[in-house]
Amino acid sequence: MSDQTTFDSHISDATNLIPAISAWKRFLEDQGRSLHTIKAFSADLQLLCEYLPTDKTLCAISTDDLNGFVDWLQKGRSKPCSPKSLSRRITSIKSFFGWLTRFGVLTINPAEKVLQHSVISPLPVTLSPAEVAMIYEAAGKLRSGSQPDARPYCLFGLLMETGIKKGECRGIHLSHLDVADPQNASVFIRYASPALRMKERKIKLSFGWVEAYQEFIHQYKVEDRIFNWSPRRLEYILEDLGTEAGLRKHLSFDMCRWTSVLQDWKAENDPDLIRQKLGISKIQWREVSMKLKQLAEKSS
Repeated sequence: MSDQTTFDSHISDATNLIPAISAWKRFLEDQGRSLHTIKAFSADLQLLCEYLPTDKTLCAISTDDLNGFVDWLQKGRSKPCSPKSLSRRITSIKSFFGWLTRFGVLTINPAEKVLQHSVISPLPVTLSPAEVAMIYEAAGKLRSGSQPDARPYCLFGLLMETGIKKGECRGIHLSHLDVADPQNASVFIRYASPALRMKERKIKLSFGWVEAYQEFIHQYKVEDRIFNWSPRRLEYILEDLGTEAGLRKHLSFDMCRWTSVLQDWKAENDPDLIRQKLGISKIQWREVSMKLKQLAEKSS
């Protein structure tokens, strides 16, 4: 669906904020943005409604107004913003006014010169090579025990080889896997939303993982979606595997993702190939690569 077909033609520069925000929410929904993203962006813009006079029209909102809003978020509210929340709220107003400008509602974008407050989050927790080996060993024992269960091995191995997110993992269907030739197997990470197609990518899989996968789909009679369990259930599978391995850390999807990409970084793989494997933009890669460099130095 194109942008033009989802824009509300009733919005003009004389429109007030509240109906314009409602139109923007509908636009984001039509573009396939996640409910979490839409809810967060909408809440951020509702704060702008609290700050500005209720009768202020879109064309009357200036850069000074928005800078005043940012200052109010930091100092004027009873509950000041955390640095992370402030950064996201600035992103929200930039996205909203950028949308209005792109569709010709506004001729000048008042949010363009609002200074972004970038936040570098803390370094993630990763697994050491010894810990990875411990977890694989524990998963191997479950796979070959008296009641063989290849699911923990298949899940952990997939995360370590691909670095995919939890949502991406749950979205994998049988048709997304090419395992006809186990020596050249791969998984295609796909998205239903056209707005997220740039994140789609193909990632290689090892022969060893394919062997475990074949055992897993036979044991669980998989017919369509590979990991057809709730997000929380998958988290429990990882947590239980970590406990089984004697891991003192809390094994998680995020920990596996960062450990996987850190291994690639230490192996001096092409940075752009690592970025593509993660399915992130060049802008996002700036912070990720900075963290990977720090993690590599910390673990050396």
